[in-house]
Amino acid sequence: MENFTFYNPVRIHFGRGQIATLKNEIPLDKRILLTYGGGSIKKNGVYTQVKTALNGHTVCEFGGIEPNPRYETLMQAVALIKEHNLNFILAVGGGSVVDGTKFIAAAASFPGEPWDILTQHAPINSAVPFGCVLTLPGTGSEMNCGAVISRKNTKDKLVFIHPLVFPQFSILDPTTTFSLPPNQTANGIVDAFVHVIEQYLTYPVNSPLQDRFAEGILQTLIEEAPKVMRNPEDYAARSNIMWCATLALNNLIGCGVPNDWATHLIGHWLTAGYGLDHAVTLAILLPSVLNHQRAQKREKLLQYATRVWNVINPNPEERIDAAIFKTREFFENLGLVTHLSNYKIGEEAIAFVTKKLNEHKQITLGERGDINLEVVEKIMRTSL
Repeated sequence: MENFTFYNPVRIHFGRGQIATLKNEIPLDKRILLTYGGGSIKKNGVYTQVKTALNGHTVCEFGGIEPNPRYETLMQAVALIKEHNLNFILAVGGGSVVDGTKFIAAAASFPGEPWDILTQHAPINSAVPFGCVLTLPGTGSEMNCGAVISRKNTKDKLVFIHPLVFPQFSILDPTTTFSLPPNQTANGIVDAFVHVIEQYLTYPVNSPLQDRFAEGILQTLIEEAPKVMRNPEDYAARSNIMWCATLALNNLIGCGVPNDWATHLIGHWLTAGYGLDHAVTLAILLPSVLNHQRAQKREKLLQYATRVWNVINPNPEERIDAAIFKTREFFENLGLVTHLSNYKIGEEAIAFVTKKLNEHKQITLGERGDINLEVVEKIMRTSL
């Protein structure tokens, strides 16, 4: 196992009725900005629960944060914080709302051009404290300090990570996910699944505990996904998926092991350029990444085939083929189609993605840094 430092200060309130704990989490002297997305929280009862718990607090609201939160939108919230001298943020929604809130928190007191946080990795010296009520599991943003932000006019989608933007607390009530449309449920499951793969399917470093943590999350997602797709109000299945999604990206399973993230970084540009859901890009790209990198990932792919998919085949290449096939099949059984052509996207996407990767110096991807732009082109061509 490699050296690592693990730090995670987020307090989790998990289970039915936990939104009520807000009244104990946020002091009455805090002036709150309530951030949310398209307004579904006002239809499913979450907004009412939050407002009831915040009775007595000063609350300003900012809705309309997009599924891929845009810099232009988030800067409007920054202006609202400054105008009303707000000193706490509560994000209520899915991972995009939480990601957007992290940027708002960092940008509110940033002395320069906030876009530099993403493009120049400009140092962050302070951030507005915030918490979250999660309504769509998948990104893991409720228990980490990373965020992905888009900019519409430049078609950019970039990541920033900083310990000052860990949530102070996160509330995870599985009942808030009962009303999610099937595609959003599926997207969250795929996102969590691929988060685990990016940290697990690399090369061995004698980390049996981390491997089994990862395999346990993958197996649980595989087992619980059909249950929740059949019955959206299956509390047990919703609970298990929600906790899997959090553990998939709270830094724990990535400790001491190599990480990949090529699928994510390529996929970000497909979302930025063509508007595909983030999870859709992952479902399209991951099978091609695994197939192209099968020699580099050979030992872990064989382990994945046996331990996660129960593939017992004495022929190693056939076992790897079966594992990749079963991965694609899992995504498609959730309703995600896994080729770019299904979305009427052709070879023109290859030029756009490689141009953006080159522009942002993302040119040595993967756990070994051996996925260059030529390899990206080959991966994308087999994803068409």
